[in-house]
Amino acid sequence: MLQIENVYKTFNPGTINEKHALNGVALHLELGDFCTIIGGNGAGKSTMLNAVAGVWPIDAGSISIDGINVTGMKEHQRAAFLGRVFQDPMTGTAATMEIQENMALAARRGKGRGLRWGITKKEKDSYRERLKILDLGLEDRLTAKVGLLSGGQRQALTLLMATLQQPKLLLLDEHTAALDPKTASKVLEISDRIIQENKLTALMVTHNMRDAIEHGNRLIMMNEGQVILDIKGEEKKKLTIEQLLHKFEEVSGSEFVSDKALLSK
Repeated sequence: MLQIENVYKTFNPGTINEKHALNGVALHLELGDFCTIIGGNGAGKSTMLNAVAGVWPIDAGSISIDGINVTGMKEHQRAAFLGRVFQDPMTGTAATMEIQENMALAARRGKGRGLRWGITKKEKDSYRERLKILDLGLEDRLTAKVGLLSGGQRQALTLLMATLQQPKLLLLDEHTAALDPKTASKVLEISDRIIQENKLTALMVTHNMRDAIEHGNRLIMMNEGQVILDIKGEEKKKLTIEQLLHKFEEVSGSEFVSDKALLSK
């Protein structure tokens, strides 16, 4: 479903601020893989997600989604293949619009528009049923302005909107980092359920080592713009944080350094 082949990206080349963010990174995801990504500060985690999304062009290599080479495609062209949830809960929704209006925008993304009455009863019923999945009572608040929701409610709604059209690939970029622990746990639970029920392929960047181990069927660790660990199956199920840190030190030859990740153990 996703093939990242030997991708390089350098920011500010030839200047004092030159940064080699991706150094020949390679990753293949099968259909239905839910892969968590962890690494130290500047390891290339979010840069890799941005490369997949087409936020900026890569310097070398190729990226394919479901067998289609998207390397030369602009960000808006790749949006047809992708669902994305950002770290900031305020990013994925329109605050001044109603819940049902936000969902209608997501449901009609990429479709032709005509001159007809706004949101039909059938659509409202559909949105109500979808919102029940979140178990947050939002199905009874269709006409509420999204700006009145809490950060966790908005992030859960964004997640639902990002998956309304069954994307080929779901990108979760530290989507619980700005939430309190209890709310983050709830949003992760919802993420698991939506991914499993819809059989989605997903990439989730996280700074929380425990979350990286407990969620998904596969875990990769990045360092200096490369994938240095790829753990899946039974090995991942039995993995502990201490073992993960030991594996990182074995492969990289250095200690794992990330205040955020180590504090979240």
